[in-house]
Parts: sequence; structure tokens; C-alpha cells
Amino acid sequence: MRYRLTFIAGLAIGYVFGTRAGRERYEQLHKAAQRIAQNPAVRNTAESAALSGRHAATRAFGTVSAKVSDRLPASVTDRVRSLREQRTYENEDDWGTSNT
Repeated sequence: MRYRLTFIAGLAIGYVFGTRAGRERYEQLHKAAQRIAQNPAVRNTAESAALSGRHAATRAFGTVSAKVSDRLPASVTDRVRSLREQRTYENEDDWGTSNT
């Protein structure tokens, strides 16, 4: 119950401060966020982070599936094996397009 009251109080305080700031401040924050999101350095960093995450997930999938495949039922093992074979194309994402 305490957490619910804290959450409701936070919502009320956010609403009061948000209405005091008004639409102009909202528009300023929105434009600033858009400028940051459209910055080439930010976009390149986000793309490289996504690529690194995709690569790490692929490696983790391979490692985990190799270690637990003998402990799983045959149907699951077959599915993991087929997924592992699909991942042989590292330069393509799930949509079949190049990551470059």
C-alpha cells in the first residue's frame, strides 16, 4: 500500500510541475530530444551498440545451446540446431538485409 501511495503522489507532483511548465517548455524539450536523436554521432553510436549487442547475443546463443543441448528433449534440440544453422549468415539481420 505504501508503494501505491508513493506512486500516486509522484504522479500528482509530476502533473503539477508539468502543467506549470506549460506547452512551451514541452516543445523546447521535444525539439532538444529530436536534435539529440538526429545527431550523426549519436546515431552512429546507437547503431554500433545495436550491432555489438546482436553479435554478443549470437555468441551467447551458440555457447548456451552447445552446453545444454544434450540435456534437452529431442524436439527442442532439433529446433536449436536449426536456429544455429540459420545464424551462419553473420552479415545479415533477421530481415535479410545487410547491417552495413
